[in-house]
Amino acid sequence: MFVSLVCMLTGASGEVKKWRPAGADRGFTFLRYNLTVAYHRTNLLVRYGRWSASPNGGSLESLGYKQGYRVDVDVPEHTWAEAVRFHHILIFNTGHWWWAPSKFDPVQSPMLFFENGVPVIPPIPPPLGMDKALKFMISYVEKAASTNTIKFFRTQSPRHFENGDWNKGGSCPRVEPLSPDKAEELFSLENNGTNVEARLVNQHLFKALEGTSFHVLNITRMSEFRADAHPSTTGGKKHVDCMHWCLPGLTDTWNDLFAALLDSL
Repeated sequence: MFVSLVCMLTGASGEVKKWRPAGADRGFTFLRYNLTVAYHRTNLLVRYGRWSASPNGGSLESLGYKQGYRVDVDVPEHTWAEAVRFHHILIFNTGHWWWAPSKFDPVQSPMLFFENGVPVIPPIPPPLGMDKALKFMISYVEKAASTNTIKFFRTQSPRHFENGDWNKGGSCPRVEPLSPDKAEELFSLENNGTNVEARLVNQHLFKALEGTSFHVLNITRMSEFRADAHPSTTGGKKHVDCMHWCLPGLTDTWNDLFAALLDSL
C-alpha cells in the first residue's frame, strides 16, 4: 500500500526528496506540498525478541520452557512508537505474523507473552496475546497522538495459497478473479483452510476497535476475490508468492478507498 501511495503522489508532484523520520524504514517528502509519507515497519506492533531460559530459573522455566520469543504486549515497537507524535494521518495494520507457525513454532520457538515486564502466567496462545497487544496499542496511540490526528486501521490482506501453505507447496496459479462461491470456500472460518487467517485476524481487530477513535479501512473482502493479483512465480522468491501484490494492481484500489474515506471525514 505504501509503494502504491508514493507512486500515486509522485504523479501529482515530482519534487520528491528521500527522507526518513525516526524509526521509519522508508520515507519521502513532497517538497511542493511539504508532505512527508513514511513507512514504519513492525511485525507485531509491540516489542519482541528471542528469549532463552535463565540458569537461575523462573516462572516460565518452571513450566519447562527453554526458548522462544518474548513478546511485551504493553511496549510499542521502537520503529513506530514516536511516529504517532509526528504524523497527522496514521494507518496501522498487523496480522500475518500472529499466525506464523513457521516463525513462532508453538513447540520449538513459542510466543511467550510478558506484561509489566513479567511473564503472563499461565501462558496464553497467540490470539489472546494479540488481543492484549491491540488493546494496549490502541490506548497508547489515542493518548500519544494529537487530538487532530486521523487514525486508520487497515484490515487484513488475504493470501491465496491453494493446495498447501507457502512452505508446503502452495501456489496461486489463477489468472482471473475468484467467484463469490470459491472465495467463500477459501476464506470461510468454518472450512478452516490455509487462508483462514484473514478473517480470524479481522475478528480480533473489529472487537479491539469498537468504541475507539480509529477509522476502519476495510480492504479484506474486495481483496479476497483477487487470487490473480499476486506475483506468484514471478516474484523472485524461492517459494511461490501468494501473499504480496503486483504493482500496478489491487493496492492502488486500496489507496483509492483510503482517499475516498479521508475525503469524507
